[in-house]
Amino acid sequence: MVSDPRNRRPNLRSVPTGSDAAGGGAGEASPLAGGDSFPERLDGRVALVTGAGSPDGIGYATARRLSAMGASVAIVSTTRRIHERATELGVTGFVADLTVEAEVGALTDAITEQLGPVDILVNNAGLASKASPEVVRPVAQLTYDEWRAEIDRNLTTAFLVSRAFVGGMTEHGWGRIVNLAATAGPVNALPAEAGYAAGKAGVVGLTRALAMELVADGITVNAVAPGIIHTGASTLVELKQGYGSPMGRPGAPDEVAAAIAFLCSPSASYITGQMLVIDGGNSVREAQYR
Repeated sequence: MVSDPRNRRPNLRSVPTGSDAAGGGAGEASPLAGGDSFPERLDGRVALVTGAGSPDGIGYATARRLSAMGASVAIVSTTRRIHERATELGVTGFVADLTVEAEVGALTDAITEQLGPVDILVNNAGLASKASPEVVRPVAQLTYDEWRAEIDRNLTTAFLVSRAFVGGMTEHGWGRIVNLAATAGPVNALPAEAGYAAGKAGVVGLTRALAMELVADGITVNAVAPGIIHTGASTLVELKQGYGSPMGRPGAPDEVAAAIAFLCSPSASYITGQMLVIDGGNSVREAQYR
């Protein structure tokens, strides 16, 4: 949660620093049948990336890629540093606590008013940060409030934001939703991280349920599950584990962003309800022989 009460409300007078042309309304490119070019551009689309406050995080890297592909991008985080990131990227920044239903509603209105209906949603909010570290405690010692905090920031945020924007996507008959899961939960688990693992496993369940609900409306819903990624929130222990992976290094935020951007593109039109693991093969290896 944000300690400064001024940062607890969405900034409805956000600081637009890039192109503010309204998105939406662009027709989807036809699937290729032997053409010479690939329809990877997102011109005319409006994209929202949540949890993009860190300059070396997955959300920031994703927003940069989507903007480079031509989308009008909005980014959101819980603190006003999001406006620094927006200035750097040439996009539009908003402040909101996405675990609060009313703030998500106000955010939805503000983005729609300033940029137009959202076509692409990347639910990245929820990943741990230095300012908001995950709760590491065995289940027997985990308090109910700690459990709720982990579930709310990792799963409830994706539910509230997705619910807020799927109606508009359905009306336009096109949409892309990519949710950030993790290998912890859907693939494996670590002791003392039950809340985080449960939240991320829930993200995959939400992804698949939404995919089936929206498949007839031209909307795809997928998840990516990063392993150890070198971000500003990475601990020395995590980085050491990354260097022990089959590739001999942790992943980079832009490597995750590249996968997310593909799933947001017109070319990914026949992929829905899937989870893509991005961990350098770490979850495939049965044992470490080095």
